[in-house]
Amino acid sequence: MGMPNLLHLDSSADGKNSRSRALTRTFADEWRSHGEAFGVTYRDLHSDPIPHLPDSSLHWPARLRRQGATPPAEAEALQAELIAELLAADVLLVGSPMYNYSLPSTLKAWIDYVHVPGVTTPFGEGGRPLAGRPAVIVTSRGGSYDEGSPSAGWDHAVPVLELILGNAFGMSTSVITTSLTLAESIPSMAGEVDRSRAEFEQARRDAAETARRLARA
Repeated sequence: MGMPNLLHLDSSADGKNSRSRALTRTFADEWRSHGEAFGVTYRDLHSDPIPHLPDSSLHWPARLRRQGATPPAEAEALQAELIAELLAADVLLVGSPMYNYSLPSTLKAWIDYVHVPGVTTPFGEGGRPLAGRPAVIVTSRGGSYDEGSPSAGWDHAVPVLELILGNAFGMSTSVITTSLTLAESIPSMAGEVDRSRAEFEQARRDAAETARRLARA
């Protein structure tokens, strides 16, 4: 990499105690520590949310839109800006807490702008410009989703991101997870506090190590 750039997205609604934000910050700090050449483009999708797509034709590039489609110019410009940011990134870092078993709507809005067949995903003559680039998904979950538990299989946040970033974009995805984040605030979960803290500390180490590895790649 010449001038390596990290695209860092946060989507947690909690600006103070968010564990996903703490972990993405650990990653980004480690990335920056490798020198001034290691740049970061940052978007806080909660404090500066992206509007929902105002026109369905924006799901497609101009050459593939239905005849007569006229999406708002400002939305088209925003889409071009977001896609340019993504294509300029050597590494993508996505902070995605699990909300109601899925991803935050603010992050979904970003996906809707950048998932464009023939531009970022294969369709006709379009290829996969992001193929092989690393995408690091940092997720935090309030409860336990262990195999065999009543809530096993209820995580519909990470699978969506792996589908879009990995299968559609062709990126090399990795996932850093911390669970039981509600253990210290819900009395019935008090018995899980130690595990919650241990998972968080391991996730912090994983975030730093992943950033080091990618910075040296």
